[in-house]
Amino acid sequence: MELRPYQSRCFDAVLDELQRVQSTLVVMPTGGGKTVVFSHLIKHFMQHGRCLVLAHREELIFQARQKIQTVTGIKADVEMAGQWANERGLFGERSPIIVSTVQTQNSGSNGDGRMSRFKPEEFSLVIPDEAHHYTSTSFRRVLDYYRQNPKLKICGFTATPDRHDEEALGKIFESVAFGEDYGIVEMIADGWLVPIDQQFVPVSGLDISSVRTTAGDLNGADLARVLEFEEPLHGMVHPTLQIVGNRKTLFFAASVLQAERVAEIINRHKPGAAECIFGNTDKDRRRELLRQYATGQFQFLVNVGVATEGFDAPDIDVVVMGRPTKSRALYAQMLGRGTRPLAGVVDPFEDADERRNAIGNSDKSHLLVLDFVGNSGSHKLITTADILGGNYEDIVVERAKREIEKKGDAANVSEELKRAQVEQEEENRKLEEAKRRTLKFAARYSTQSVNPFDILDIKPARETGWNKGREISDKMRELLLKQRIPNVDELTYTQAKQIIGNIISRFKDGRCSFGQAKLLRRYGYDTNVKRAEASRIIDAIKENGWKRPAEDAVA
Repeated sequence: MELRPYQSRCFDAVLDELQRVQSTLVVMPTGGGKTVVFSHLIKHFMQHGRCLVLAHREELIFQARQKIQTVTGIKADVEMAGQWANERGLFGERSPIIVSTVQTQNSGSNGDGRMSRFKPEEFSLVIPDEAHHYTSTSFRRVLDYYRQNPKLKICGFTATPDRHDEEALGKIFESVAFGEDYGIVEMIADGWLVPIDQQFVPVSGLDISSVRTTAGDLNGADLARVLEFEEPLHGMVHPTLQIVGNRKTLFFAASVLQAERVAEIINRHKPGAAECIFGNTDKDRRRELLRQYATGQFQFLVNVGVATEGFDAPDIDVVVMGRPTKSRALYAQMLGRGTRPLAGVVDPFEDADERRNAIGNSDKSHLLVLDFVGNSGSHKLITTADILGGNYEDIVVERAKREIEKKGDAANVSEELKRAQVEQEEENRKLEEAKRRTLKFAARYSTQSVNPFDILDIKPARETGWNKGREISDKMRELLLKQRIPNVDELTYTQAKQIIGNIISRFKDGRCSFGQAKLLRRYGYDTNVKRAEASRIIDAIKENGWKRPAEDAVA
């Protein structure tokens, strides 16, 4: 399993970060191949000590074990429930790699649970998979046990976390090594994940306005009661059957009763087309149903909280959000089950255009996501536009959502977000022009404030939770001052990092420096020209007495 280019960048970034900190975080969307990346990290760190992968579900444990063996050639020992890692060296050497559930690590009658079977000083690397769970006390307890080894390195992996989780994760992991600038939007653009179409389906009788909010999401019991009524059940299933046709579909439900009723109604119309699984489904039965679904023996898998993590079926064509949510993390996990391209479609190609074309010509050219619309009252429900719109302002995301809902049919979410951005910028421009017409001023440029984002022609990124309150490092400040970036101490950590990234990108691309861009912006020129062209234009301005020459003089 060779690393893809972005996975290789991630691998290198983690090694760099762990040179200076004990713990770091990787944010990688579902379908990005995080298990492959951390398997390569294990292969690297094995030379320094044992490695431990922590997960919280059986599916994640065995998925990790399989990938690790493929990459390293070593079969990891499993420490989970009735399975015990060989820690006494009986019948052979102890495995240098352990995969274990957090629940098992915490279990046991003694003070430290079963984790006390392992010596922290023997481990060089701990990988907390689905790291957004480690904001809870029981999960942190396991990490704290292994942190007793001061030489230990920790690298957490998570898909798109909820914004509320980000700040909490920032207190557990010292840095984010990878993912802030390369998420699901960039992976779709680069042809690693499939484009996403979204369709809103109005449902008569669907009213969640009275559902309470608990721990930041819709209260499960309240939501179940609403979704189990006959009218919304039929209002969801009938249009779903009409829209999806024969495409392989994953349906997320809020409760066991809702899931059972959905599967029952589907099977009335298409006998044998649907099966449902829940957390308390017998493990052997669950494995068999997942195997049958993966091999195409039935069309609809209706699940309650089972297929959100550790479940791979690249040929899923449709994801149906039969349980509304206010949690960005949960929605991203559900959405991510269908974003993978078909196996073998994209990896043969080095060029992003070729990968996108390969996806477009494959049997899975895109993913369709169905969201149901009713009376949500004051609840702000998450949709695909929220996940793909992470780098857009909220006003743009809401504009795109309104347009998609208005269309009634499936719409490409990325394209709708771009269109909403253009429309919003045009509105902002007109408002700004109107404002300027009401003002009378004759200020010189030298007295005006200098906005580095305006000069560099970039939009400020969203301030992520894990960077809140984080101070700019001395090295960052030194670089910014050297580039003569104004008001450095007023920049947030995210803003400073974004500006530095742009400056480095400009240098690599041969584009003009910040100082050159500042002069070009002052005289109304494009700030993304090459350095030599910028120098020529600036020389022409200087020769003209620091006034912009006629266009033919600088053409």
